[in-house]
Amino acid sequence: MAINIDELIYDENGLLPAIVQDAATGKVLTLAYMNKASLQKTIETEETWFYSRSRQTLWNKGETSGNKQQVKQISYDCDKDALLVQVTPLGPACHTGEETCFNQTLQTNELPVQEIIPQIIDKIRDRHKNPLEGAYTTYLFEKGADKILKKVGEETSEVIIAAKNQNKAELTAEISDLTYHVLVLMEEVGVTLDDIKEELMKRHLEKEGQKRE
Repeated sequence: MAINIDELIYDENGLLPAIVQDAATGKVLTLAYMNKASLQKTIETEETWFYSRSRQTLWNKGETSGNKQQVKQISYDCDKDALLVQVTPLGPACHTGEETCFNQTLQTNELPVQEIIPQIIDKIRDRHKNPLEGAYTTYLFEKGADKILKKVGEETSEVIIAAKNQNKAELTAEISDLTYHVLVLMEEVGVTLDDIKEELMKRHLEKEGQKRE
């Protein structure tokens, strides 16, 4: 249910905390503050605008650096006193040049599961750009597309066999193998995870549109 921005609950200084999240990866990029004016400009321009508490003025993220954030969705919490702004970042979110302002870890018990695919993609990309002798991923890139495609075919067959055997553990392992080799193929031919997500989103929206017709 959409509401008027006047219905949001601002603090005594007229501000709302705004959590900025990468719409594609789910990674939290920064925490900033908005007042009614910056929120209105964010809605109108579809770029993030914040209120600087130190300078006491509005500022447009990326206005000087070019690292703008294209707004995809703005949500508010159950108390109407905090915002979640999902964006497509056009550069680093942090003034230090880091992708996210939350780039230092206080404690880690276990790697967040949503980060594993991006980390694997980063490792595959690194092996492509910086070959490491003896590494399996480097070997695949050295052999080229035909070898990678052969492995994708083999792993697909193994997924089918595991599914026919109705063995969940085996199927999970084989799908994981297939996923890895597909990610290697994507790096080889220049297809990104964002490309896949955009294609799936386009198909989803087309089907939803057909249902409403």
